[in-house]
Amino acid sequence: MRIDLISVVPEMLECFFEHSILKRAREKGLAEIHVHNLRDYTTNKHRKVDDYPFGGEAGMVMQIQPIDACISALKAERDYDEVIFTSPDGQQFDQPMANSLSMLENIIILCGHYKGVDWRVREHLITKEISIGDFVLTGGELPAAVIADAVVRLLPGVIGDEQSALSDSFQDGLLAPPVYTRPADYNGWKVPDILLSGHEAKIAEWRYDQALERTRRLRPDLLK
Repeated sequence: MRIDLISVVPEMLECFFEHSILKRAREKGLAEIHVHNLRDYTTNKHRKVDDYPFGGEAGMVMQIQPIDACISALKAERDYDEVIFTSPDGQQFDQPMANSLSMLENIIILCGHYKGVDWRVREHLITKEISIGDFVLTGGELPAAVIADAVVRLLPGVIGDEQSALSDSFQDGLLAPPVYTRPADYNGWKVPDILLSGHEAKIAEWRYDQALERTRRLRPDLLK
């Protein structure tokens, strides 16, 4: 899978992808992640990528020209399944969406910035808009990193135990059950006996009951 990220502050993203699981995924050739500096595609001699909005509204707006130039250059080299824009008013990102995106070959993620982008970008160049929550950040780099992380970790071979990703919260519509490790007794705080029993069917039943209880208590909206 290849992910191309377009940003006005590429340094934020480059650092993120040089550590942990994402770094190993790149080194193994399981995921290609490329960060592009939008300023490299502007025709402005000062490398500006923003301007004042028509109509006098406060704030600055990302210009269409460098965005179109960057996306067009990438599309000239390969086909893309999605061109994503990170925006607070996009479709809410969730685990099913991460699962779907992980099945694609090539995606572009445009990181929003300033007041937003020229609306024509969203009308003509973007195929999907994604939000990670009902709040506003200073830029779309963090949402883009979140999306890339959630997607790449699902790729075959990225996580050593692939079953681990399948048992994460939200994969079955429920929060994950509690997990424990050694020691079985720490300062009198004990691991539930059922987990030490070796009875796989009863353990599976316990985990499901715990997941259901946690979801009812913490995220009842998921049960609807």
